[in-house]
Amino acid sequence: MSEHATPGTAGLSTPRARWGILGTGFIAGLQTPDLIDNGSVVQAVGSRTMASATEFAARFQIPTSHGSYADLVADPDVDVVYVSTPHPFHHENALLALDAGKHVLIEKPFAMNAWQAREIVELAETKGLIALEAMWTRYLPHMVRIRELIRSGALGEVRTVIADHNQNLPKDATHRLNDPALGGGALLDLGIYPVSFAFDVFGAPTGIRAAASMTETGVDRQTAMIFEYGGGQQAVLHCALDTAGPNQASIIGTEGRIEIPSVWYTPSAFTRYDADGNVVERFDEPVTGRGMQYQAQEMERLIAAGSMANDILPPRQSVQVMEAMDEVRRQIGLAYASDDKDPGRA
Repeated sequence: MSEHATPGTAGLSTPRARWGILGTGFIAGLQTPDLIDNGSVVQAVGSRTMASATEFAARFQIPTSHGSYADLVADPDVDVVYVSTPHPFHHENALLALDAGKHVLIEKPFAMNAWQAREIVELAETKGLIALEAMWTRYLPHMVRIRELIRSGALGEVRTVIADHNQNLPKDATHRLNDPALGGGALLDLGIYPVSFAFDVFGAPTGIRAAASMTETGVDRQTAMIFEYGGGQQAVLHCALDTAGPNQASIIGTEGRIEIPSVWYTPSAFTRYDADGNVVERFDEPVTGRGMQYQAQEMERLIAAGSMANDILPPRQSVQVMEAMDEVRRQIGLAYASDDKDPGRA
């Protein structure tokens, strides 16, 4: 693997980058302990209210609380901001932090659409800062090993990726997941995982076919996708928000295949088979915590190295992922208010 393709803390300088947590919701409560338990410096937290920031800071013993996002990104003791707000706010929150000179680790999906993602990446490049998508799956040990196997030719010519992300989530029409004003639907919350997985293996598709069933509120209840590639490869992907699924993934090649059991996008074991179906490898590396520390360690490594991108998930690929998601949404008829604000639209 190349220098940029190996997540971890090797080569980190001291003192370590100091983190600011932007947003105090559910996902922030998952990322923060993985940061702290693995030695990262969580310096500050910012929320829309001081009460929420203070409560979050007390829960995780964070030194500084800010009652606004603007105050958080202006904090001179913060080097990198973790943007953990709901995805309709990723764009404005990331731009706020970048304008203040902070690196950003942005929760998935990177933005609501490609134009927002492009603006984030272009501003980061202009300012010499890092804008990294928090697709934590890419940095997990089993995914690192899978990339090694694919590159080594152990699977022969990889032909097919199959992956799903189906959950039985709240059906309340006012819930964020079912509200188009808040970017609801299966695709952005759940489909981002198998879509990003297909990009990890094959890169950007040359063709996309998509179909969906919609909720009464107008967001996608379930979406099926086929990504096609110039060499004839296919990725078969599915997501749903109201039915629990197997949440498994397969990578199939001419000389073998990899099967990742439920839940494939979390720290997981996998089994590799040869072309005759014989088991040739079982991978199972223990992971402490939830496993979200690996993406943070990679961010810290990039900062210490003075790099703006890595090979695992370069910012420009996060833009390509959103372009693919935009095309899926176009085909299934799922639009968001932010689409109309695209400065590039005629």
